Amino acid sequence: MTFGSKELIRVRPPGRVEDLGIPAGLAEDLFLRRVLTERITTIGDVATLLNIQHPVADQMASALRQKRLIEYLGANGRDYRIQLTELGQRTTSQRMASGRHVGGIPIALADYQEVVAAQRSEIVLNRDLIKAAFEDMILSDGLLDQIGPAFVGTGAMFLYGPAGTGKTSVAERLNRIFDDPVLIPRYIETDGQIISVFDPALHRAVDEQPETLDPRWVLCERPLVVVGGELDMTMLDLQHDRISGVNIAPIQLLANNGILVVDDFGRQAVRPEAILNRWIVPLSRGIDFLKANTGAKFTVPFELKLVISTNLEPTSLGDDAFLRRLRNKVYVGPIGEEAFVSILKRAAADHAVQLTTGAGEYLCEIARHRVGELRPYLAVDFCELTEATCRYESTAPVLNADMVDRIADLYFVQAADEGRRPTERRQVDQWGVDTSDARNDRVPTGWTDYEIGADQSDDPLAGLDALADTQSIDGLEPVEGVPAALLPSTDELAGPDL
Repeated sequence: MTFGSKELIRVRPPGRVEDLGIPAGLAEDLFLRRVLTERITTIGDVATLLNIQHPVADQMASALRQKRLIEYLGANGRDYRIQLTELGQRTTSQRMASGRHVGGIPIALADYQEVVAAQRSEIVLNRDLIKAAFEDMILSDGLLDQIGPAFVGTGAMFLYGPAGTGKTSVAERLNRIFDDPVLIPRYIETDGQIISVFDPALHRAVDEQPETLDPRWVLCERPLVVVGGELDMTMLDLQHDRISGVNIAPIQLLANNGILVVDDFGRQAVRPEAILNRWIVPLSRGIDFLKANTGAKFTVPFELKLVISTNLEPTSLGDDAFLRRLRNKVYVGPIGEEAFVSILKRAAADHAVQLTTGAGEYLCEIARHRVGELRPYLAVDFCELTEATCRYESTAPVLNADMVDRIADLYFVQAADEGRRPTERRQVDQWGVDTSDARNDRVPTGWTDYEIGADQSDDPLAGLDALADTQSIDGLEPVEGVPAALLPSTDELAGPDL
């Protein structure tokens, strides 16, 4: 991966406080907080911790010394040891009441906007690049020829189809198309608000950082941010941390110059329309609107590829107007037998599982019978379970017809036979009790089996009443409001013989 010199114009290390792009008072506050945290330190160490050059830190230290907020304790080689004065401690402690952030000095929002615009992808995509990106997956040329135009087209990319057909795997490999890194800021400042952007858990820094790079930036691979069912509306806006006083960037800001994948779309607690409506303007205009806890509003770039994946029926997510906003729709469906066997062979090699002759074809037969179609995940799961089963038994991992049957019994949910309910079948098989004649299908509750716990109703007494209402004693009709099973017998009604 290469990074041209033109992108470094705005990201060279500043040589003066005024060149930091943020208010000098904020920079000095962060300097004082760092010294307070370290108690006794050197100017050079503070510069490193604040991600600034030594001359800039030296300039700030000199200004703060003149204000009697820090004092020099003597030379440390070619550097100076410093600490806060009593006035500096009181001043810093008072200012930290509104925020305790002691991290690096942020960059200006205007600088961030300029760099993001300069880092727009200009890749020319073709089938060879697409095939290279998905070389570890077996995808048809027809599917690849849909993914390519959908990725380079404007607007969101919508992947849909049955569960287990590889939609998530496709989405997670899209950033392989890129071959150039991008700059990610550690922190951004606007209107006195600090926003944390660089996240080591999401952004993969390249091994060699340019020597001429402003250390407030990190050179990374283009980001790939993946969220699923945990997504809620709070993740789409700034989240203010009251202790540090720093705002956590929303997921779309973290994904700028990269890809944002919303997996399992439609399974979030919030409605699909609400999520998509939040991004209508950003998708069309390339900018997003954020609001700080102070009420201040500002715009940030929305320069990313939004990829939405779902295994739900698209029409269940919204109306035609909703689907029209997802311009690039790619159906990822079941695969053929040849592709399935090829995936099975790859999975077997990855898990050191030996495939016997005909095992792949037999697994295809089982998959069609159990699922109705061939899905890639079945090949991988069967190899993993074969390896686990053979490890448990201390035998060589071999997938043959017998092992396919064994894994199928372990893997698939067992269906009731001949229409018999699972509870009844268990009673017949284990206890020899057939409850089919005792079952009353007219009872409008779940308590239709006589086995306790056959179905957990919210109100067991209601189930008992419903069961009792179906009974009668010696032809007597149930008394209204009283379960028949609780009524006295006819002998009791007649009274004792005299």
